[in-house]
Amino acid sequence: MTPKRLAKIINEINNILLPRVCFGCNAQLFRGEHVLCAVCRHDVPLTDHNYLEENAVDRIFYGRTPIKKAASFVFFSKNGLVKNLLHWLKYRNQEQIGGFLGDWCGDLLKESGQLKDIDVVVPVPLHPKKFKKRGYNQVALFARHVAGHIGADYCEDWLIKTKNTKTQTKKNRQTRWESSKDAFALETSQQHLNYKHVLLVDDVITTGATIESCAQILLQVEGLEVSVLSMALVSEG
Repeated sequence: MTPKRLAKIINEINNILLPRVCFGCNAQLFRGEHVLCAVCRHDVPLTDHNYLEENAVDRIFYGRTPIKKAASFVFFSKNGLVKNLLHWLKYRNQEQIGGFLGDWCGDLLKESGQLKDIDVVVPVPLHPKKFKKRGYNQVALFARHVAGHIGADYCEDWLIKTKNTKTQTKKNRQTRWESSKDAFALETSQQHLNYKHVLLVDDVITTGATIESCAQILLQVEGLEVSVLSMALVSEG
């Protein structure tokens, strides 16, 4: 028996003993399904944002920070599929969800021909204490997979989080800004001087305070342009 055939048999046994389930509805996943079942995948609220037309994320930063272009992949609501997915990703050690969403988003971006001029993709960093507790940056795998699809480099150590801020879920815009202000710094090596256009990636955009703080640090690099992508955008209302 070949190793490939043996691995397939072991995988099928594991699926029987420990069946994979959908992170959206908890139904058993069938062959070819990953993370979400076909029904839940169909129900994911895509924003249909692109980098060619103005959208709601662009408008968040008008008059605040010179972001070249911005977009989000899906809509986030207080009770819904996306909230469940991101909860599993951030707090239940299911990092593969980030890769799944990154492949989906990246494939759409590649198919549309957008973001061809992005040189490097940079995720919003975690504070070292939070990284140590969680074991991974929840946005990193999403950002890495997007970079692979659009043909850009990936760098997760450009930005450093210097202030260990608490969760900002229930904070208003002003409080979020005060919390994020001076919370990030630029890594001191000269590697960033080789790039001209960076795609800054975060998990959820609400008021844009975190992105704004990070972008202002990146824009200290002469000649660098910043565009933005998030996994999700908090729905209005």
